[in-house]
Amino acid sequence: MAKEKSSRTKVTGKAGSIDNSTIADVNQLTKKELIARAKKFSKQFCVGDGEKFRLKDYSTEVKTDLNSEDKPLVKQTLQLGVDSLAAMQDVLYAQDKWSLLLIFQAMDAAGKDGAIKHVMSGINPQGCQVTSFKAPSAEELDHDFLWRCQRQLPERGRIGIFNRSYYEEVLVVRVHEQILMSQKLPEKLITKDIWEKRFQDIRNFEKYLYRNGTVVVKFFLHVSKDEQKKRFIERIDNPDKNWKFSTADAKERTYWKEYMNAYEEMIRSTSTKKSPWYVVPADNKPFARIVIASAVIRALDELGLEYPKVGKEKIAELQAIKKVLLEEKESK
Repeated sequence: MAKEKSSRTKVTGKAGSIDNSTIADVNQLTKKELIARAKKFSKQFCVGDGEKFRLKDYSTEVKTDLNSEDKPLVKQTLQLGVDSLAAMQDVLYAQDKWSLLLIFQAMDAAGKDGAIKHVMSGINPQGCQVTSFKAPSAEELDHDFLWRCQRQLPERGRIGIFNRSYYEEVLVVRVHEQILMSQKLPEKLITKDIWEKRFQDIRNFEKYLYRNGTVVVKFFLHVSKDEQKKRFIERIDNPDKNWKFSTADAKERTYWKEYMNAYEEMIRSTSTKKSPWYVVPADNKPFARIVIASAVIRALDELGLEYPKVGKEKIAELQAIKKVLLEEKESK
């Protein structure tokens, strides 16, 4: 457990810290310094090799000295991250070699939709695609469990976002095994080690994607049961949010322990250095969004992105066109 570092900031478990002096400092950084700070900051939430992962080592909250007066600073810090992402995505699109796949998994009301909306708000829509996966259709059940996600993979130069993903096959399907029985699998393939085999399939799939230029970065928005309860009640009390809530959401809360066990084994079995999981403390939404933005910046920076360089002939051609344009008479 992390110890109290000062009287200003206390962190429980493997989580980061943030205070108003830290944010004010961030706002004075150059672009290069900001990227370096984002990489360092996000690293503490990155699982990397998941062999020794334990979910209890990661907190759902980060206690800070921030108050309502500091909200503009928090918003400005996130905007700096968003602006950096937008600039890096432009180079990713121009280079047209790598693609980035961001996967979001969480319990209900953890803030996936809001995180995607805010963190990716500055991204050029031409270079980004978001796919939300619900319960599989009849057509999708007639294929392997990776099939429907493979169809939505991002093209080179683009960022793909999966709001839930093939990881549902080792989460909800594992918690509710009756779903597994309805997936039309041959009976002899449904064995006691089916989950380990699916983990192996996922690891191999993500390794294959990396070897072909698609980097996979995964986020588990780690929300507490108490915070989920609070957000559920807010959704019920707010008529504009009633549509977000269903009795099924409340029912899933009764399986909280089973889900936490499933998440822990999933992360332990599928987090690798090339395709890492980030465990994001999600009780504080603004903080969670800063963590996610920092992690995406880190992933893009490690690709060594740069704009395509043109040859001498192309430069000469461009200069010739420029000369013609400059000599062109202005229209009245």
